Amino acid sequence: MAAVALAASMLIAPAPVEAQASRSDTMKRHLGVASCAGSTCHGRSLGDGTPVRQDELQLWQEESSPTGAHSRAYRVLFQPRGQDIIRRLGLDQAGVARDCLGCHAEPGAARVEDAVGCESCHGAAGQWIAGHYTVGTTHERSVSQGMTDLVDPQVRANVCLDCHFGSDRQGQFAYHRIMGAGHPRISFELDLFSTLQQHWNVDADYIERKGRPNALRNWAVGQAEALNRSLALFEKPGLATDGMFPEFYFFDCHSCHRRIFDGEDVRASKVANPLRPIPPGYPPYNDENMIMLAAAVRVLAPDLTGAYDGQTRSFHAAMLQGRDAAVTEAGKMRSMARGLSTRFAGSAFTDKQGFAMLDAIASEAVAVRYTDYEGAVQSVMAMDTLVSGLVAQGAISEGQASALRLDINRAYAAVNDPNGFKPLAFRSALAGAVRSIRSMQ
Repeated sequence: MAAVALAASMLIAPAPVEAQASRSDTMKRHLGVASCAGSTCHGRSLGDGTPVRQDELQLWQEESSPTGAHSRAYRVLFQPRGQDIIRRLGLDQAGVARDCLGCHAEPGAARVEDAVGCESCHGAAGQWIAGHYTVGTTHERSVSQGMTDLVDPQVRANVCLDCHFGSDRQGQFAYHRIMGAGHPRISFELDLFSTLQQHWNVDADYIERKGRPNALRNWAVGQAEALNRSLALFEKPGLATDGMFPEFYFFDCHSCHRRIFDGEDVRASKVANPLRPIPPGYPPYNDENMIMLAAAVRVLAPDLTGAYDGQTRSFHAAMLQGRDAAVTEAGKMRSMARGLSTRFAGSAFTDKQGFAMLDAIASEAVAVRYTDYEGAVQSVMAMDTLVSGLVAQGAISEGQASALRLDINRAYAAVNDPNGFKPLAFRSALAGAVRSIRSMQ
Protein backbone atom coordinates (compact mmCIF):
# COMPACT_ATOMS: atom_id res chain seq x y z
CA MET A 1 0.00 0.00 0.00
CA ALA A 2 2.85 2.37 0.82
CA ALA A 3 4.31 1.71 -2.61
CA VAL A 4 0.99 2.60 -4.24
CA ALA A 5 0.76 5.82 -2.25
CA LEU A 6 4.30 6.74 -3.27
CA ALA A 7 3.56 5.99 -6.91
CA ALA A 8 0.42 8.08 -6.81
CA SER A 9 2.18 10.98 -5.14
CA MET A 10 4.86 10.89 -7.82
CA LEU A 11 2.19 10.83 -10.48
CA ILE A 12 0.29 13.85 -9.27
CA ALA A 13 3.13 16.29 -8.81
CA PRO A 14 2.19 19.69 -10.27
CA ALA A 15 3.22 20.31 -13.83
CA PRO A 16 6.12 22.78 -14.10
CA VAL A 17 5.17 26.37 -14.81
CA GLU A 18 7.70 26.41 -17.63
CA ALA A 19 5.48 24.02 -19.57
CA GLN A 20 2.99 26.80 -20.27
CA ALA A 21 2.78 27.52 -23.98
CA SER A 22 1.82 30.45 -26.19
CA ARG A 23 -0.47 33.35 -25.21
CA SER A 24 -3.29 31.69 -27.16
CA ASP A 25 -2.91 28.55 -25.08
CA THR A 26 -2.60 30.62 -21.92
CA MET A 27 -5.94 32.28 -22.64
CA LYS A 28 -7.54 28.83 -22.70
CA ARG A 29 -5.72 27.26 -19.79
CA HIS A 30 -6.78 26.80 -16.18
CA LEU A 31 -5.28 29.41 -13.86
CA GLY A 32 -5.99 27.61 -10.59
CA VAL A 33 -7.92 28.33 -7.42
CA ALA A 34 -5.39 30.98 -6.35
CA SER A 35 -6.46 33.20 -9.26
CA CYS A 36 -9.91 33.55 -7.62
CA ALA A 37 -8.69 33.97 -4.05
CA GLY A 38 -8.11 37.72 -3.78
CA SER A 39 -9.75 39.41 -0.80
CA THR A 40 -11.71 41.67 -3.16
CA CYS A 41 -12.83 38.67 -5.23
CA HIS A 42 -13.79 35.32 -3.68
CA GLY A 43 -11.25 35.04 -0.87
CA ARG A 44 -12.87 36.97 1.99
CA SER A 45 -13.29 35.34 5.39
CA LEU A 46 -16.84 36.68 5.75
CA GLY A 47 -19.67 36.49 3.24
CA ASP A 48 -20.54 40.18 3.39
CA GLY A 49 -19.44 41.30 -0.07
CA THR A 50 -21.40 42.68 -3.00
CA PRO A 51 -22.66 41.68 -5.48
CA VAL A 52 -21.55 38.17 -4.43
CA ARG A 53 -20.71 36.79 -1.00
CA GLN A 54 -16.94 36.88 -1.69
CA ASP A 55 -16.24 34.05 0.78
CA GLU A 56 -16.76 31.38 -1.88
CA LEU A 57 -13.24 29.96 -1.48
CA GLN A 58 -13.78 29.45 2.24
CA LEU A 59 -17.03 27.60 1.59
CA TRP A 60 -15.36 25.54 -1.15
CA GLN A 61 -12.77 24.29 1.35
CA GLU A 62 -15.08 23.97 4.37
CA GLU A 63 -14.05 20.74 6.12
CA SER A 64 -17.27 20.11 8.05
CA SER A 65 -19.81 20.72 5.30
CA PRO A 66 -20.88 19.18 1.97
CA THR A 67 -19.93 22.50 0.37
CA GLY A 68 -16.29 21.51 0.85
CA ALA A 69 -16.61 18.10 -0.82
CA HIS A 70 -15.07 19.24 -4.11
CA SER A 71 -11.93 20.48 -2.38
CA ARG A 72 -11.54 17.09 -0.66
CA ALA A 73 -11.96 15.00 -3.83
CA TYR A 74 -8.23 14.63 -4.50
CA ARG A 75 -7.35 13.98 -0.88
CA VAL A 76 -9.66 10.97 -0.57
CA LEU A 77 -7.37 9.03 -2.91
CA PHE A 78 -4.82 8.95 -0.09
CA GLN A 79 -7.22 8.10 2.70
CA PRO A 80 -7.75 4.46 3.74
CA ARG A 81 -10.76 3.81 1.53
CA GLY A 82 -9.09 5.35 -1.51
CA GLN A 83 -5.89 3.42 -0.90
CA ASP A 84 -7.84 0.18 -0.51
CA ILE A 85 -9.60 0.73 -3.83
CA ILE A 86 -6.30 1.48 -5.58
CA ARG A 87 -4.76 -1.65 -4.06
CA ARG A 88 -7.69 -3.92 -4.98
CA LEU A 89 -7.63 -2.66 -8.56
CA GLY A 90 -3.88 -3.15 -8.74
CA LEU A 91 -3.34 0.35 -10.12
CA ASP A 92 0.12 1.75 -10.68
CA GLN A 93 0.74 5.46 -11.09
CA ALA A 94 -0.43 5.44 -14.70
CA GLY A 95 -3.55 3.54 -13.67
CA VAL A 96 -4.44 6.10 -10.99
CA ALA A 97 -4.13 8.87 -13.58
CA ARG A 98 -6.22 6.96 -16.08
CA ASP A 99 -9.02 5.80 -13.79
CA CYS A 100 -9.20 8.36 -10.96
CA LEU A 101 -7.86 11.82 -11.72
CA GLY A 102 -10.50 12.67 -14.33
CA CYS A 103 -12.93 13.28 -11.48
CA HIS A 104 -10.80 13.52 -8.34
CA ALA A 105 -8.73 16.34 -9.81
CA GLU A 106 -9.36 19.09 -12.33
CA PRO A 107 -8.58 18.09 -15.92
CA GLY A 108 -6.22 20.69 -17.36
CA ALA A 109 -5.25 22.16 -13.97
CA ALA A 110 -1.68 23.11 -13.11
CA ARG A 111 -2.16 21.95 -9.49
CA VAL A 112 -3.99 18.66 -9.06
CA GLU A 113 -3.87 19.28 -5.29
CA ASP A 114 -6.64 21.84 -5.88
CA ALA A 115 -8.89 18.84 -6.57
CA VAL A 116 -12.21 19.91 -8.11
CA GLY A 117 -11.49 23.62 -8.20
CA CYS A 118 -13.39 26.64 -9.48
CA GLU A 119 -12.59 26.05 -13.14
CA SER A 120 -13.78 22.44 -13.04
CA CYS A 121 -17.29 23.85 -13.12
CA HIS A 122 -16.92 27.44 -14.29
CA GLY A 123 -14.52 26.69 -17.15
CA ALA A 124 -10.89 27.60 -17.87
CA ALA A 125 -10.50 31.21 -16.73
CA GLY A 126 -7.72 32.29 -19.08
CA GLN A 127 -10.21 33.84 -21.50
CA TRP A 128 -12.65 35.51 -19.14
CA ILE A 129 -10.98 36.31 -15.83
CA ALA A 130 -9.68 39.74 -16.83
CA GLY A 131 -13.16 41.00 -17.64
CA HIS A 132 -14.84 39.06 -14.87
CA TYR A 133 -13.85 41.48 -12.11
CA THR A 134 -14.24 44.67 -14.14
CA VAL A 135 -16.61 47.21 -12.61
CA GLY A 136 -20.02 46.98 -14.27
CA THR A 137 -19.42 43.60 -15.87
CA THR A 138 -22.31 41.18 -16.24
CA HIS A 139 -22.82 37.45 -16.11
CA GLU A 140 -23.71 37.51 -19.81
CA ARG A 141 -20.41 39.19 -20.64
CA SER A 142 -18.41 36.59 -18.73
CA VAL A 143 -20.30 33.81 -20.52
CA SER A 144 -19.66 35.45 -23.88
CA GLN A 145 -15.93 35.43 -23.06
CA GLY A 146 -15.87 31.74 -22.22
CA MET A 147 -17.22 31.22 -18.71
CA THR A 148 -19.50 28.17 -18.43
CA ASP A 149 -23.11 29.27 -18.05
CA LEU A 150 -24.16 27.26 -15.01
CA VAL A 151 -27.41 29.22 -14.79
CA ASP A 152 -28.61 27.19 -17.77
CA PRO A 153 -29.91 23.96 -16.18
CA GLN A 154 -28.94 21.84 -19.20
CA VAL A 155 -25.38 23.16 -19.13
CA ARG A 156 -25.12 22.74 -15.37
CA ALA A 157 -26.49 19.20 -15.50
CA ASN A 158 -23.94 18.10 -18.08
CA VAL A 159 -21.03 19.67 -16.20
CA CYS A 160 -22.06 17.83 -13.03
CA LEU A 161 -22.83 14.58 -14.84
CA ASP A 162 -19.28 14.31 -16.17
CA CYS A 163 -18.19 13.14 -12.73
CA HIS A 164 -21.33 12.42 -10.78
CA PHE A 165 -22.65 10.04 -13.45
CA GLY A 166 -19.79 9.61 -15.88
CA SER A 167 -18.58 10.49 -19.36
CA ASP A 168 -16.49 8.75 -21.98
CA ARG A 169 -13.50 10.98 -21.25
CA GLN A 170 -10.47 9.50 -19.50
CA GLY A 171 -10.99 8.90 -15.81
CA GLN A 172 -14.67 9.84 -15.86
CA PHE A 173 -16.42 6.49 -16.12
CA ALA A 174 -16.84 4.36 -12.99
CA TYR A 175 -16.73 0.84 -14.37
CA HIS A 176 -18.49 -1.82 -12.30
CA ARG A 177 -15.09 -3.23 -11.35
CA ILE A 178 -14.26 0.14 -9.71
CA MET A 179 -17.45 -0.05 -7.66
CA GLY A 180 -16.69 -3.70 -6.95
CA ALA A 181 -13.40 -2.54 -5.44
CA GLY A 182 -15.26 -0.27 -3.02
CA HIS A 183 -16.15 2.93 -4.88
CA PRO A 184 -19.54 4.41 -3.90
CA ARG A 185 -22.49 3.65 -6.15
CA ILE A 186 -23.07 6.30 -8.83
CA SER A 187 -26.22 8.41 -8.45
CA PHE A 188 -27.21 11.97 -9.32
CA GLU A 189 -29.92 14.55 -8.71
CA LEU A 190 -29.19 18.03 -10.05
CA ASP A 191 -31.13 20.31 -7.73
CA LEU A 192 -30.21 18.51 -4.51
CA PHE A 193 -26.54 18.24 -5.45
CA SER A 194 -26.52 21.93 -6.41
CA THR A 195 -28.04 22.85 -3.05
CA LEU A 196 -25.43 20.83 -1.16
CA GLN A 197 -22.68 22.75 -3.00
CA GLN A 198 -24.37 26.17 -2.81
CA HIS A 199 -21.93 28.99 -2.11
CA TRP A 200 -24.13 31.87 -3.22
CA ASN A 201 -27.13 33.78 -1.85
CA VAL A 202 -30.31 33.94 -3.88
CA ASP A 203 -30.95 37.57 -3.00
CA ALA A 204 -32.41 40.47 -4.97
CA ASP A 205 -29.10 41.11 -6.68
CA TYR A 206 -28.74 37.48 -7.75
CA ILE A 207 -32.26 37.44 -9.14
CA GLU A 208 -31.62 40.66 -11.07
CA ARG A 209 -28.40 39.29 -12.59
CA LYS A 210 -29.35 35.66 -13.20
CA GLY A 211 -33.08 35.23 -12.62
CA ARG A 212 -34.85 33.32 -9.88
CA PRO A 213 -33.87 29.64 -9.67
CA ASN A 214 -36.67 27.12 -10.09
CA ALA A 215 -36.17 23.85 -8.21
CA LEU A 216 -38.79 21.97 -10.22
CA ARG A 217 -37.21 22.98 -13.52
CA ASN A 218 -33.71 22.06 -12.33
CA TRP A 219 -34.91 18.73 -10.99
CA ALA A 220 -36.81 17.82 -14.17
CA VAL A 221 -33.99 18.88 -16.50
CA GLY A 222 -31.50 16.99 -14.33
CA GLN A 223 -33.51 13.79 -14.58
CA ALA A 224 -33.82 14.10 -18.37
CA GLU A 225 -30.13 14.83 -18.83
CA ALA A 226 -29.11 11.98 -16.51
CA LEU A 227 -31.17 9.53 -18.57
CA ASN A 228 -29.75 11.00 -21.78
CA ARG A 229 -26.20 10.57 -20.46
CA SER A 230 -26.77 7.04 -19.21
CA LEU A 231 -28.18 5.87 -22.54
CA ALA A 232 -25.49 7.71 -24.53
CA LEU A 233 -22.80 5.84 -22.58
CA PHE A 234 -24.66 2.56 -23.01
CA GLU A 235 -24.66 3.03 -26.79
CA LYS A 236 -20.84 3.14 -26.90
CA PRO A 237 -19.43 -0.37 -27.51
CA GLY A 238 -16.22 0.39 -25.63
CA LEU A 239 -18.14 1.17 -22.47
CA ALA A 240 -21.04 -1.28 -22.71
CA THR A 241 -18.88 -4.37 -22.37
CA ASP A 242 -16.01 -5.32 -20.09
CA GLY A 243 -14.19 -8.37 -21.36
CA MET A 244 -16.65 -11.17 -22.06
CA PHE A 245 -19.31 -9.61 -19.80
CA PRO A 246 -21.71 -6.72 -20.27
CA GLU A 247 -20.70 -3.61 -18.32
CA PHE A 248 -22.73 -4.04 -15.14
CA TYR A 249 -22.52 -0.31 -14.37
CA PHE A 250 -25.67 0.10 -16.47
CA PHE A 251 -27.77 -2.44 -14.57
CA ASP A 252 -29.81 -2.21 -11.40
CA CYS A 253 -27.43 -3.14 -8.58
CA HIS A 254 -29.94 -4.86 -6.34
CA SER A 255 -31.36 -7.07 -9.06
CA CYS A 256 -28.21 -9.15 -8.53
CA HIS A 257 -27.07 -8.08 -5.07
CA ARG A 258 -29.84 -9.85 -3.17
CA ARG A 259 -29.62 -12.39 -0.38
CA ILE A 260 -29.46 -16.00 -1.53
CA PHE A 261 -31.51 -18.77 0.06
CA ASP A 262 -31.23 -22.45 -0.84
CA GLY A 263 -33.92 -23.88 1.43
CA GLU A 264 -37.23 -25.30 0.28
CA ASP A 265 -39.19 -22.47 1.94
CA VAL A 266 -37.41 -19.74 -0.05
CA ARG A 267 -39.50 -16.79 -1.10
CA ALA A 268 -38.47 -14.61 -4.00
CA SER A 269 -37.56 -11.09 -2.87
CA LYS A 270 -38.12 -9.58 -6.29
CA VAL A 271 -41.25 -7.45 -6.75
CA ALA A 272 -42.69 -7.24 -10.27
CA ASN A 273 -42.26 -3.96 -12.13
CA PRO A 274 -44.98 -3.58 -14.80
CA LEU A 275 -42.80 -1.29 -16.93
CA ARG A 276 -40.03 -3.90 -17.10
CA PRO A 277 -41.41 -6.78 -19.21
CA ILE A 278 -38.54 -9.12 -18.41
CA PRO A 279 -38.57 -12.46 -16.54
CA PRO A 280 -36.78 -13.21 -13.25
CA GLY A 281 -33.09 -13.90 -13.63
CA TYR A 282 -32.38 -11.09 -16.09
CA PRO A 283 -30.65 -8.02 -14.61
CA PRO A 284 -32.72 -4.95 -15.57
CA TYR A 285 -31.28 -1.65 -16.73
CA ASN A 286 -30.91 0.87 -13.89
CA ASP A 287 -34.01 2.97 -14.59
CA GLU A 288 -34.00 5.32 -11.58
CA ASN A 289 -33.95 8.45 -13.77
CA MET A 290 -36.35 6.85 -16.24
CA ILE A 291 -38.87 6.41 -13.41
CA MET A 292 -38.49 10.00 -12.21
CA LEU A 293 -38.90 11.25 -15.74
CA ALA A 294 -42.13 9.25 -15.98
CA ALA A 295 -43.47 11.28 -13.05
CA ALA A 296 -42.26 14.53 -14.62
CA VAL A 297 -43.96 13.73 -17.93
CA ARG A 298 -47.31 13.20 -16.21
CA VAL A 299 -47.28 16.75 -14.85
CA LEU A 300 -45.09 18.76 -17.21
CA ALA A 301 -45.72 17.04 -20.56
CA PRO A 302 -48.95 15.04 -20.12
CA ASP A 303 -49.44 14.78 -23.88
CA LEU A 304 -46.40 12.46 -24.00
CA THR A 305 -47.34 10.14 -21.12
CA GLY A 306 -48.51 7.23 -23.30
CA ALA A 307 -45.61 7.48 -25.72
CA TYR A 308 -43.07 7.73 -22.91
CA ASP A 309 -44.40 4.71 -21.03
CA GLY A 310 -44.58 2.75 -24.26
CA GLN A 311 -40.97 3.54 -25.11
CA THR A 312 -39.91 2.55 -21.58
CA ARG A 313 -41.47 -0.88 -22.05
CA SER A 314 -39.91 -1.24 -25.51
CA PHE A 315 -36.46 -0.41 -24.21
CA HIS A 316 -36.59 -2.90 -21.35
CA ALA A 317 -38.04 -5.59 -23.63
CA ALA A 318 -35.26 -5.02 -26.17
CA MET A 319 -32.67 -5.92 -23.53
CA LEU A 320 -33.81 -9.54 -23.96
CA GLN A 321 -33.33 -9.45 -27.74
CA GLY A 322 -29.64 -8.59 -27.86
CA ARG A 323 -27.40 -5.56 -27.94
CA ASP A 324 -28.38 -4.29 -31.40
CA ALA A 325 -32.07 -4.13 -30.49
CA ALA A 326 -31.28 -2.55 -27.11
CA VAL A 327 -29.12 0.16 -28.71
CA THR A 328 -31.87 0.96 -31.24
CA GLU A 329 -34.46 1.40 -28.49
CA ALA A 330 -31.95 3.30 -26.34
CA GLY A 331 -31.57 5.82 -29.17
CA LYS A 332 -35.34 6.34 -29.28
CA MET A 333 -35.51 6.69 -25.50
CA ARG A 334 -32.62 9.14 -25.53
CA SER A 335 -34.27 11.24 -28.21
CA MET A 336 -37.33 11.55 -25.97
CA ALA A 337 -35.16 12.50 -23.00
CA ARG A 338 -33.36 15.23 -24.99
CA GLY A 339 -36.66 16.66 -26.18
CA LEU A 340 -38.08 16.67 -22.67
CA SER A 341 -34.95 18.35 -21.31
CA THR A 342 -35.25 21.20 -23.81
CA ARG A 343 -38.98 21.53 -23.15
CA PHE A 344 -38.47 21.66 -19.39
CA ALA A 345 -35.52 24.07 -19.61
CA GLY A 346 -37.66 26.60 -21.48
CA SER A 347 -40.58 26.50 -19.04
CA ALA A 348 -41.32 28.51 -15.89
CA PHE A 349 -42.99 26.01 -13.61
CA THR A 350 -45.67 27.01 -11.11
CA ASP A 351 -46.32 26.19 -7.47
CA LYS A 352 -49.36 24.21 -8.55
CA GLN A 353 -47.17 22.04 -10.76
CA GLY A 354 -44.77 21.57 -7.84
CA PHE A 355 -47.54 20.14 -5.69
CA ALA A 356 -48.76 18.03 -8.61
CA MET A 357 -45.26 16.65 -9.10
CA LEU A 358 -45.00 15.56 -5.49
CA ASP A 359 -48.35 13.81 -5.94
CA ALA A 360 -47.26 12.16 -9.19
CA ILE A 361 -44.09 10.75 -7.63
CA ALA A 362 -46.22 8.77 -5.17
CA SER A 363 -49.08 8.03 -7.56
CA GLU A 364 -49.96 4.40 -8.18
CA ALA A 365 -48.86 4.65 -11.82
CA VAL A 366 -45.33 5.61 -10.76
CA ALA A 367 -45.01 4.05 -7.29
CA VAL A 368 -45.44 0.50 -8.65
CA ARG A 369 -42.05 0.99 -10.31
CA TYR A 370 -40.21 1.45 -6.99
CA THR A 371 -39.25 -2.19 -6.90
CA ASP A 372 -35.55 -1.57 -6.36
CA TYR A 373 -33.48 0.61 -4.09
CA GLU A 374 -32.13 3.02 -6.72
CA GLY A 375 -35.50 4.29 -7.91
CA ALA A 376 -36.80 4.59 -4.35
CA VAL A 377 -33.85 6.76 -3.32
CA GLN A 378 -34.41 9.04 -6.31
CA SER A 379 -38.05 9.52 -5.33
CA VAL A 380 -37.17 10.61 -1.78
CA MET A 381 -34.48 12.99 -3.02
CA ALA A 382 -37.06 14.40 -5.43
CA MET A 383 -39.59 15.03 -2.68
CA ASP A 384 -36.95 16.71 -0.55
CA THR A 385 -35.79 19.03 -3.31
CA LEU A 386 -39.34 19.89 -4.44
CA VAL A 387 -40.43 20.80 -0.91
CA SER A 388 -37.39 23.09 -0.64
CA GLY A 389 -38.38 24.63 -3.97
CA LEU A 390 -41.91 25.31 -2.76
CA VAL A 391 -40.45 27.06 0.30
CA ALA A 392 -38.16 29.18 -1.89
CA GLN A 393 -41.13 30.22 -4.02
CA GLY A 394 -43.25 31.09 -0.98
CA ALA A 395 -45.83 28.36 -1.64
CA ILE A 396 -45.37 26.86 1.82
CA SER A 397 -43.77 28.22 4.99
CA GLU A 398 -40.63 26.99 6.71
CA GLY A 399 -42.84 25.66 9.52
CA GLN A 400 -44.96 23.67 7.08
CA ALA A 401 -41.84 22.34 5.41
CA SER A 402 -40.46 21.19 8.78
CA ALA A 403 -43.68 19.26 9.41
CA LEU A 404 -43.49 17.71 5.95
CA ARG A 405 -39.91 16.66 6.47
CA LEU A 406 -40.94 14.53 9.41
CA ASP A 407 -42.85 12.40 6.91
CA ILE A 408 -40.14 12.65 4.26
CA ASN A 409 -37.60 11.50 6.85
CA ARG A 410 -39.70 8.37 7.41
CA ALA A 411 -39.35 7.66 3.71
CA TYR A 412 -35.61 8.33 3.97
CA ALA A 413 -35.47 5.83 6.84
CA ALA A 414 -37.07 3.23 4.56
CA VAL A 415 -34.09 3.53 2.19
CA ASN A 416 -31.45 3.96 4.87
CA ASP A 417 -30.14 0.42 4.45
CA PRO A 418 -29.64 -0.64 0.82
CA ASN A 419 -29.49 -4.28 1.87
CA GLY A 420 -32.70 -4.10 3.88
CA PHE A 421 -34.87 -2.32 1.32
CA LYS A 422 -38.53 -3.44 1.41
CA PRO A 423 -40.49 -2.03 -1.55
CA LEU A 424 -43.97 -2.27 -0.03
CA ALA A 425 -42.90 -0.69 3.26
CA PHE A 426 -41.25 2.09 1.31
CA ARG A 427 -44.38 2.80 -0.73
CA SER A 428 -46.37 3.06 2.49
CA ALA A 429 -43.92 5.62 3.93
CA LEU A 430 -43.98 7.58 0.68
CA ALA A 431 -47.79 7.62 0.64
CA GLY A 432 -47.82 9.03 4.17
CA ALA A 433 -45.60 11.93 3.10
CA VAL A 434 -47.82 12.70 0.13
CA ARG A 435 -50.98 12.73 2.28
CA SER A 436 -49.38 15.44 4.41
CA ILE A 437 -48.41 17.41 1.31
CA ARG A 438 -51.95 17.25 -0.09
CA SER A 439 -53.34 18.68 3.14
CA MET A 440 -51.32 21.88 2.61
CA GLN A 441 -52.56 22.77 -0.86
